[in-house]
Amino acid sequence: MGDLVPYDQVERMANAIAKSGLFGIKTVDQALALMAVAQAEGRHPGSVAKDYHIIQGRPALKADAMLARFQQAGGKVEWKTYTDCNVTAMFSHPNGGSVEIVWTIEMAQRIGLSTKDSWKNYPRQMLRARVISEGIRTIYPGVIVGEYTVEEVQDFDHKPMVDITPPANPKPPAHAAQSDIQFFDLMVPGSDAPYAHCDGWDEFKAQFNDLVARVKQSEKLDEQTKAAKIKLLWETNRTVIGQQAAERLADLNG
Repeated sequence: MGDLVPYDQVERMANAIAKSGLFGIKTVDQALALMAVAQAEGRHPGSVAKDYHIIQGRPALKADAMLARFQQAGGKVEWKTYTDCNVTAMFSHPNGGSVEIVWTIEMAQRIGLSTKDSWKNYPRQMLRARVISEGIRTIYPGVIVGEYTVEEVQDFDHKPMVDITPPANPKPPAHAAQSDIQFFDLMVPGSDAPYAHCDGWDEFKAQFNDLVARVKQSEKLDEQTKAAKIKLLWETNRTVIGQQAAERLADLNG
């Protein structure tokens, strides 16, 4: 990807994706939120259509996309067992060592997952997604910080989050004096004080995604208002998002 894609072009793409009804992305605000994160990570905003699904208002990274990111970052996976009852794989990465991850249908039963239709109809695929997510989080979590697979999100206890009022006195992390850590202020529209002092880009992205999720799941706002709020949130934090996209592009281009 070259320069940042202008917002008006991103918005047009978001409209097209939402109108198509494909990929589980049904509203413009859902597409815009995902595209903003993709652009901040140095990826083309249109890539969200093939990498993500929206499950009950939550963005979910497809297991194959999660695995692809891990492998592109130098990770390896060796499948040991792949059945409806047991999926086992060995994950390894030069910076994280190696670990064997096992998920069985008995494990799913113990935590109450196996009664869901998706587990009844596609047990092997559901076990595989859990193995992929746990393996990558254990060995090299940097490639999927704040991301969950479609299968994991389907198993969440979906509860609406509606209060996005900034805290009265946001405080920086206790170790903010360390000069080797880069901090980012996450801002909300209409407030001069930061909503949060984020310890690094990964925390900023997670906090940003959380705010977007709260807006999308609000039962007090109509879809047009939600889209407007998410657009304003994106614009309010455009400087930080654009800076991170530029730095990642520079790293990729050497």
